[in-house]
Amino acid sequence: MATTALLSLAALFACVSADFPDCVNGPLANNTVCKTGLDPYTRATALVSLFTLDEKIANSQSSSPGVPRIGLPTYQWWNEALHGIASSPGVTFGQFNDEYAYATSFPQPILMSAGFDDPLIEAVASAISTEARAFNNGNHSGLDYWTPNINPYRDPRWGRGLETPGEDPYHVSSYLNSLILGLQGDLSTEPYTKVVATCKHFAGYDIEDWEGHDRYGYDALITSQDLREYFLPPFQQCARDSNVQSIMCSYNAVNGVPSCADNYLLQTILREYWGWDEASQYVTSDCDAVQNIYNDSSWNVGLAHMYTATPEEAVADALNAGTDLDCGDPIGFYSEFLGPAYSEGLFNISTLDRSLIRRYAALVTLGYFDPPENQPYRQLTFANVSTNASTALALQAAEEGVVMLKNDGTLPLPSSVKMVALIGPWADATNQMLGNYAGVPPFFHSPVYAAQQAGFSVMYSIGADINSTNTTGFAAALAISKQADAVVYAGGIDISIEAEAMDRYTLTWPGVQLDLIEQLANLSKPLVVLQMGTMLDDSALMSNPGVNGLLWGGYPGQDGGTALINVLTGQTAPAGRLPVTQYPANYVNEVPMTNMSLRPYQSSNYSENNPGRTYIWYQDTPVYEFGFGLHYTNFTASFSSNQISPSFDIASLVATNSSAKFLDLTPFQSFDVNVKNTGSVASDYVVLGFLSGQFGPQPYPNKRLVSYTRLHGLAGSAVQTATLNLTLGSLARVDDAGDVVLYPGNYSMVIDTDAKAVFNFSLTGAPSMLDSWPAPPPFGNPGNDTVGKL
Repeated sequence: MATTALLSLAALFACVSADFPDCVNGPLANNTVCKTGLDPYTRATALVSLFTLDEKIANSQSSSPGVPRIGLPTYQWWNEALHGIASSPGVTFGQFNDEYAYATSFPQPILMSAGFDDPLIEAVASAISTEARAFNNGNHSGLDYWTPNINPYRDPRWGRGLETPGEDPYHVSSYLNSLILGLQGDLSTEPYTKVVATCKHFAGYDIEDWEGHDRYGYDALITSQDLREYFLPPFQQCARDSNVQSIMCSYNAVNGVPSCADNYLLQTILREYWGWDEASQYVTSDCDAVQNIYNDSSWNVGLAHMYTATPEEAVADALNAGTDLDCGDPIGFYSEFLGPAYSEGLFNISTLDRSLIRRYAALVTLGYFDPPENQPYRQLTFANVSTNASTALALQAAEEGVVMLKNDGTLPLPSSVKMVALIGPWADATNQMLGNYAGVPPFFHSPVYAAQQAGFSVMYSIGADINSTNTTGFAAALAISKQADAVVYAGGIDISIEAEAMDRYTLTWPGVQLDLIEQLANLSKPLVVLQMGTMLDDSALMSNPGVNGLLWGGYPGQDGGTALINVLTGQTAPAGRLPVTQYPANYVNEVPMTNMSLRPYQSSNYSENNPGRTYIWYQDTPVYEFGFGLHYTNFTASFSSNQISPSFDIASLVATNSSAKFLDLTPFQSFDVNVKNTGSVASDYVVLGFLSGQFGPQPYPNKRLVSYTRLHGLAGSAVQTATLNLTLGSLARVDDAGDVVLYPGNYSMVIDTDAKAVFNFSLTGAPSMLDSWPAPPPFGNPGNDTVGKL
């Protein structure tokens, strides 16, 4: 969301109301919208038919005033819940010690995803939606949430990478499938939607403000191949496969057309190709994205697209393309200019009606117009917020995500360690642990607090700030470290370095932190470094023998300190895996953020050169690779002896009679992998299944994640079996046109980053198309009747 819009809407927070229409005694009581036996479309259509034109336009914005004359209350569509109920125009927190003063704050998605535990993600999302419903019942929130952020983390400099599940499109898709189920509930069995989830930002959005390229006016030039293969699979999962109820179009343009005015994206791909066409499924703009289609200094939108000549054309382009809601400033670009646009004949009234019907149909599915006594979700109260179960879940999510990058045997800390020196800008962290899009947690348990609770005698000194050249704190930090049995340095970056509207320019440790760590390493004391935030180049720590252990802890949430100390002491065995590649610092000098391509390409021109993006295409040696993570024990893996045939005929695979709705979802094979803990420490283990080989168009990817699961609590010498399920889509490649094709060739199923087990097989016969991608319109053409001026 736009930071300026958040500030401008702050004044509305106290006015938010979750009042419901009175379908018993109110003016709507005899209207069809209150007839619970009818479908959402019919009910919503009856409601919207009562609106005047002015009322329709007024309710086209996220701060909807309702229609008082018919008993329709005000409604705030803009609510946030990225990793727990978050402060936003629709969410208010009570005063200290009052009800609804806090909610559970889970880790940021980048850390939760490092656990590679999809059932845990569903449980977390279910806890969040339960608390969201309780807040709504207490008049502290709405029912529609602008979450999750599912843009793959393509470039390590992106300021919002912490909000995402990582760089791999399959991993992101699998994660969000569980997340959406937990947020919305099982729509196939439940009578009501729990809350509306919104997959954002559609599409190609991953630049904030880099070298003069501002997200509000950036044009992402993306090939059909990269769009289909990398940028859009998570959105396909949301729309086609996970039945998400809302999609957010992004600030940026894609190939010359602002996303919120792009009929090709919003209609051809989203609604027609993916079949996302339920009456209750709607598109919201990112907040102020509609006004960014147009640009005028009076609206203070900065470097916007300048796509249309008038604001009336901008709102008509967006509405006609399928943007059903204008999120943003309380005045609203839709509410300001749809009236004049209608007078100019730029859209049909049926198009405006469609947008309203979709959104109010969504409220119907949420039970907004139904008697509360028949709805379990309407019975939730503050007693269901921050429960013992959700608190334990927040700690588990943080613990599972922690990744051990280095250990020379110092960890876990032995019982002989009594006195610990905790140093660094994250050592006594509070708000830092939450990251962005956060609410008010019930508590903050920092590393200092957690170490004290664990029984250590703790000495604390900040030593160095996140990003400062001030070294005056070194002396105090070194002095207490000399007295300690072990030293823990907690630092890295936080949202003062990476955040919405702020990309990074370097991957190096900021300020003088590495200088302090080097001096601490020279003390010959056990030294463990906790690298917080997203990825930095840890090469200096990896190679320094005085750094005995290195953990990555991301943004671990309300109980982050407890999670980190539990891992350091061995109360919890680390089993997290990196959800991103850790690149060397020089990576930023090899490819600009604005180069949207994934595949490697050598050029003396910086704007064109590309060493390859993500572990799939990167051609150099990473500091730590995607999926890396150490344990306090050792594991072996092997495929079951009753494994599958080594050769398959493509025509036979495609002709298989399957209940799958789409060819790419047709089951291929299930691989049973036996995992043995060969050590003595009980531990979880994440089974990662990669596919590699030379098949399909060149260049060939290094490998691709195609399946994963997390095994829990493997005792020493114990064996558990993991089942990795592959579909035909798992094997397919994407060609230049964006088509998904099954190719003949030699394939390898590889377990883990170090290839603990490998199964080789082949596909024979002619290539077979699984999925034909719709051809895009010419550059700059949105594919509808309201073509803007470039």
